[in-house]
Amino acid sequence: MKDLSDIVLVSDMDGTLLNSKKEITSENLRAIERFRSMGGKFTIATGRTIQSFSPYADMLEIDMPVILYNGAMIYDYLNKKSLYTVYLPETAREISLEIMKSVGNLGGEILKEEGTYIFRNNEYEQHHTDLCRIIPKFCRLEDMTSDKWLKVLFATSPENLEKLVDFISEKGYNSVSFVKSADIFCEMLEPSSNKGSALKKYRQLDGMEKFRFVSIGDYDNDIEMIQEADFGAVPSNAQPEVKSSADMVLKSSCDENAVAELIDLIIQKNIHGGKYDN
Repeated sequence: MKDLSDIVLVSDMDGTLLNSKKEITSENLRAIERFRSMGGKFTIATGRTIQSFSPYADMLEIDMPVILYNGAMIYDYLNKKSLYTVYLPETAREISLEIMKSVGNLGGEILKEEGTYIFRNNEYEQHHTDLCRIIPKFCRLEDMTSDKWLKVLFATSPENLEKLVDFISEKGYNSVSFVKSADIFCEMLEPSSNKGSALKKYRQLDGMEKFRFVSIGDYDNDIEMIQEADFGAVPSNAQPEVKSSADMVLKSSCDENAVAELIDLIIQKNIHGGKYDN
């Protein structure tokens, strides 16, 4: 049996580990268990919150820190504490107000460590709430203080999301950054905050320096993480731009157990210097 004790596998959730029914299949769970039995370490990098990822942390028996809020936090579920946190600047509030006044038909929420605050609901925002299986708090954006925001999520139709992206591009905001996390979601983050920068911080955590990192993701918000890892893979359903950033495009989609395929390849071939041995 190979010793994989120097490898950490970091997986995205939606569109990668989760199938289109938002399930973790038994095939992926068995593959993760096999990977761990050979010494490998498994963790997650997701846009989800402490609360919305918690059920999956139990299901996956997570024993490693997890990247949450699309890179704004590294969280230790075992000790229930944040190891790394990046907050949005105070300008995020005024920028959010300007966006909501200028682009119609947007839903929106503010994500903080203690929970989710919806400042405008619509069918796409409701879909996000249902997806995350959380009980949000409702608020007026005008009444929210600007302290300790981890991210802001805007939700709308795919067509209207492109209008939002165009507006953001025209405004040229430089105190915050934006990333699409799905065809109906666009997220505002602190400019240095993404899954890749969080993975770089992860490498600096106590005891993590010796590990090699393999990552897998499917959407725009995964690109920096794929590039930061020693080896980055994507499922076959990944967006074209994400595929072009990866070392390998897998044969399987998220509905065909792409994570299990990657684990099989790691076990069969191992990884050295960012490439698979032949």
